[in-house]
Amino acid sequence: MSSATQWPTAYPQGYAVVDVETTGLARHDRIISAAVYRLDARGEVEDHWYTLVNPERDPGPVWIHGLTSEVLQGAPLFADIAEEFAARLDGRVLVAHNAVFDWQMIAREYARAERQAPVRQRLCTIALSKELGLPLPNHKLESLAAHFGVVQQRAHHALDDARVLAEAFRPSLRAAAAGGVRLPLLECRSLTEWSDAPVPRQSAPGYGGYRAGSWRPSRKRPACPYPNPGRYEDGKPLKQGMRVAFSGDTSTERELLEDRATECGLHVASSISRLTSLLVTNDPDSGTSKVVKARQFGTPVVDEAAFGQLLRDVEPADE
Repeated sequence: MSSATQWPTAYPQGYAVVDVETTGLARHDRIISAAVYRLDARGEVEDHWYTLVNPERDPGPVWIHGLTSEVLQGAPLFADIAEEFAARLDGRVLVAHNAVFDWQMIAREYARAERQAPVRQRLCTIALSKELGLPLPNHKLESLAAHFGVVQQRAHHALDDARVLAEAFRPSLRAAAAGGVRLPLLECRSLTEWSDAPVPRQSAPGYGGYRAGSWRPSRKRPACPYPNPGRYEDGKPLKQGMRVAFSGDTSTERELLEDRATECGLHVASSISRLTSLLVTNDPDSGTSKVVKARQFGTPVVDEAAFGQLLRDVEPADE
């Protein structure tokens, strides 16, 4: 990759490698620390930045991230660091390990601050490692780091995790460029409303209640207008009308994930049957009723990251 002409012209002009530590994984949880490594178009480090954030609540699993209430008490609020954080993201592709989680946490914080993060696209290093066919035993950051000989010093510390990821992303990016691999870029959609207060159940038809920290009510979706073309086949694209079910926790808000599937013309199913085209789960060995039924019926199963990639190129229904 010595010649400038060899670098894919369609690749982004800059990246923001991000890691956030949080009080938990739910929609009402908060960011307690954030780090950004800015990289240029070819993955060279330009600078880095780190901050603690006062979550205005208990810090959650201190035994994981090590940040106590005492440590966070004097830290700035997210609204206080939102501008500088945005300046480091502006015009760049957000890169993270399981990027949909980091993006959703960031998007929620900006919505609470009545602002929008200047991020248009994200790249998940899990998805990139799959595109490259890296021989990893699992999708943990430590496995990706070990593959590239990157030494972790403080796991679950945002600054060190971002450093490790930046150092692992650089050779991944070079390998992708050398092989002409299309980067698995996904669109980032900002949230435009937020409420941290509990909202009473709605009486309007088609609406259920929504929980504290929800940015919109759940609702009944219209029927899928396309016929079911059958089961998903590995290595082939999804097709409009396919019935997709979800099981277990997802990094993306479940409603947002289901909305995206609906927008692509898929039928979001609440249960598994012989007609189900695909089950999306991050834990295929969980033993949930959906996973058990999928195994009985031979329903194909993919994880959330793979499903996100499939949503990029859904085939239109037959006319």
